[in-house]
Amino acid sequence: MNFINTIISAPRQRSLLVVTIATVLGVALTVCLGVWQLSRGHEKEALHAAILARQAQPALDTAAALKDRSLFNQLHQGVRLEGRWLSQHTVYLENRPMQGRSGFIVLTPLQLDGGTTVLVQRGWIPRHQQDRTLLAPVDTPQGLVQVTGRIASGPSEVMGLGETSLKTTAQTAGQSPIRQNLKLAEFSNEIGVSLVGTVLQTDADADGLQRNWPEITAGVEKHWGYAFQWFALAVVQVMLYFWYQWIKPYRHAR
Repeated sequence: MNFINTIISAPRQRSLLVVTIATVLGVALTVCLGVWQLSRGHEKEALHAAILARQAQPALDTAAALKDRSLFNQLHQGVRLEGRWLSQHTVYLENRPMQGRSGFIVLTPLQLDGGTTVLVQRGWIPRHQQDRTLLAPVDTPQGLVQVTGRIASGPSEVMGLGETSLKTTAQTAGQSPIRQNLKLAEFSNEIGVSLVGTVLQTDADADGLQRNWPEITAGVEKHWGYAFQWFALAVVQVMLYFWYQWIKPYRHAR
């Protein structure tokens, strides 16, 4: 009883009340953040499961693609398309590393029978050590080709130093444009060809291009880690509260 009277004596009542309220709010906040991270992790797991289910579906063929162009909005859906490369519109996106090496992503429009055209991320080539405009040759057949891949959202953007990169070309080497970034709608207007979507090519590396694309993962580990940190912080707050507001005063009062 004397202990209780000591730690909740009049001079300490106000500070104890403030600390208690602050602790309750802090614990509530960190627990809520931990629960939110768990929820985000479960959402990522569900999304990843949906992606895997879509990839497991039969690949769309050229006939299906021509019948319904909206199918190119189904990201990660497998495709098997036949068409002809529009090699004159090939572009090289620079500053795209693969397996720790600097290089380019090669993109070429593929015109399907019937006029529908898609932009294909064909693969990766290494950058020349001395001169970035010296591009490795890429085998681009002129006739009908079959491309296996999956529908993608398009190449990611990298930070550029300015808008001049849009028209940076390897003119001295007689090659197609080297670019920093590429947006589908703008590129479509530039070349005068309607591009209905983007395909990430995944078939064998028979044309000299590397296709070691990153695997699609759920990425939930970071959410579990963040959740653990928030819950641990909540526990630490409770421990500190009882230590400094109850246990330590009790030891001094003995």
